Amino acid sequence: QVQLVESGGGLVQTGGSLRLSCAASGRTFSNNLVGWFRQAPGKEREFVAAISSSGANTYYADSVKGRFTISRDNFKNTVYLQMNSLKPEDTAVYYCAARNPPWFTSAPYNAARVYDYWGQGTQVTVSS
Repeated sequence: QVQLVESGGGLVQTGGSLRLSCAASGRTFSNNLVGWFRQAPGKEREFVAAISSSGANTYYADSVKGRFTISRDNFKNTVYLQMNSLKPEDTAVYYCAARNPPWFTSAPYNAARVYDYWGQGTQVTVSS
């Protein structure tokens, strides 16, 4: 079992930056695919970014490509989401999620059903 805790959310102006952290406890998640999703009020949860267990492969939604960067530090059991050039439409609750192995680069990574564990979320609000 893996417990995930997100942090780093907050209120920021348009064009600002935030770095979200997803810390795992319970056991190491260095072998897990980890993803970030977000859900805005009245909208469905959507994929943001994912990173393979080694960190060698990263994936992004088109809406955040070039602005967001996902990374991980397996020694610290933590995955990060650096968010730059934030826009009001980035406002949402951000969730991290982890999938038990195995996972292969040819397999889906952007659907919520792929993941086995979820954090409670952290609010990101971007003011215009």
